[in-house]
Amino acid sequence: MNIQKISIPTSPAFLLDKDKVIRSVEKLQQIQQQSGCKVLYSIKSLPLSTVLLWLKPYVDGFSVSSLFEAKLAAEILSDTGSIHLTSPGINANEIEQLFRICDFISFNSVCQLNRFSHFDLNHCNLGLRLNPGISSVDDDRYDPCRTHSKLGAPLKHLYENSVLQKIRGLHLHTHFAGRDFSPLEKLVMMLERDFQNYLYSIEWLNLGGGYLLDEIEDLGALIELIRRLQEQYQLQIFLEPGNAVVGRAGYIFASVIDLFISDGKKIAVLDSSVNHNPEVFEYQMRPQLLNHDENGSYCYDLVGNTCLSGDIFGEYRFSKSLAIGDGVFFKNVGAYSLVKASRFNGHNFPDIYAVSGNQVTCLKKYSYLDYRNQWDG
Repeated sequence: MNIQKISIPTSPAFLLDKDKVIRSVEKLQQIQQQSGCKVLYSIKSLPLSTVLLWLKPYVDGFSVSSLFEAKLAAEILSDTGSIHLTSPGINANEIEQLFRICDFISFNSVCQLNRFSHFDLNHCNLGLRLNPGISSVDDDRYDPCRTHSKLGAPLKHLYENSVLQKIRGLHLHTHFAGRDFSPLEKLVMMLERDFQNYLYSIEWLNLGGGYLLDEIEDLGALIELIRRLQEQYQLQIFLEPGNAVVGRAGYIFASVIDLFISDGKKIAVLDSSVNHNPEVFEYQMRPQLLNHDENGSYCYDLVGNTCLSGDIFGEYRFSKSLAIGDGVFFKNVGAYSLVKASRFNGHNFPDIYAVSGNQVTCLKKYSYLDYRNQWDG
């Protein structure tokens, strides 16, 4: 499908290619079927209810990080899959609700495990998130195992406070945007070398997300690793991808609303902004543009329509000059864009569309009333 040839009814718009989502999750099913592991969708990447309903038949449950995410997961699943929660911090006034809703809770620290485990009256499956302290991500902003990390308990805490008597599993999410499994293989080698007895004493191991499984052609190493862990230690293995399911299926469509020259550079103002893809500003990312032509003769800075001076997508080249009304497509923005979007300056959220084949279906529109209700004191 050539998404640039599809007529988009409104601008700006967030487009989600349903066929790509299904292809990604079908690839994950190969891992399920060939290894025996269970796959969860991490809904923090995109919790749109339509997406959750698409994925429901293909996954073993949802991974959540908060009470609201847990409630949404429960509504969608209706007891057809399990809900797994891990969060850097759980509020005391929410813990009893979480125990009622969630099937698995992995506490982020021994402190929270000791503080809250006695609230478990429904025999929730308790675990502990570990941080092995092995960094494999160059950028600290994305590294779960950075120095002074807030994510997970140090491995040495397994020795303390009779932790293993209170938990049935361990959660390990140690990587980001991985395109091969060498960091995971090193992690498992370290666990087997230093903590093998613990692997025999637990029931499950959640290996988290952080790997772009949809972009990795050969999944054999992962499948073999999972099989061996399950057979040797009698463990149930969980994976919880998010970006790997929806990341490459999302697009932001925007239109040029002004053109001018500033200090010798051509500026194209869009009817979208970095508010619709906040990681552009947060992490100084240059998002990928479907229209970009590396050898194009026409160069523009694409900028957003808010008064933030740093509301800049980046410099792009085109094969022909831009005109007011022309559309552009930012690609691979299915994860962590819409879920972080804001209405800064009072600019609306993009309308949301599902695309399948040449069919375009509107999933959600936002009005002034939505903005008014947000700020109605």
